[in-house]
Amino acid sequence: MTNIKTITLEVADTAAAERFYADAFGLTTQLRFRVSDAPADGFRGFTLSLTVPQPADVDSLVETALAAGATTIKPATKSMWGYGGTVRAPDGTIWKLATSAKKNTGPATRKINAVVLLLGVADVAASKKFYLDRGLTAGKSFGRVYVEFEAGESPVKLALYRRKALAKDAGVAAEGSGSHRIALGGAAEPFTDPDGFAWETTAAANLS
Repeated sequence: MTNIKTITLEVADTAAAERFYADAFGLTTQLRFRVSDAPADGFRGFTLSLTVPQPADVDSLVETALAAGATTIKPATKSMWGYGGTVRAPDGTIWKLATSAKKNTGPATRKINAVVLLLGVADVAASKKFYLDRGLTAGKSFGRVYVEFEAGESPVKLALYRRKALAKDAGVAAEGSGSHRIALGGAAEPFTDPDGFAWETTAAANLS
């Protein structure tokens, strides 16, 4: 069964990336880094999301992310779905900080309920079938628009969203080319999905 065991971000400076994610979000074990100068222009086709209990947690994470060197893409605000905003990390990765709650029930705890990797794909139905054929189990699914897979024991949930819709949700233009600058660990055998996202064996990812 294929599930995300590791996420490796390809960055220019691994030490700087480690400091940023520890200071910004308190992420010290969920991400790995390796040096890469592969060209990437515009939207890299994915976002990472941190879902949290309440708006105060969103605001706290946004504040520390900006203090650590991130830039604002979409300021945190209320929506029909809850409360959230997006920032861009110094390495270029887009992060969404969000909660389904619209009101605070107490002070910020900075608790992270889930880490979600959203892949922007050309054809949600085709990519869904591709991943089902590799052993994933679909959880939430909305036709050709969105699908979220069961995470099992994985620390990261995987979801698919139409590329243009994902870019719009993040607050950026959908155009982009070059490397995704991300690799996913957890496959029994290495493979690349229909949209060019590379999966590695966990053993290979551990060498990153």
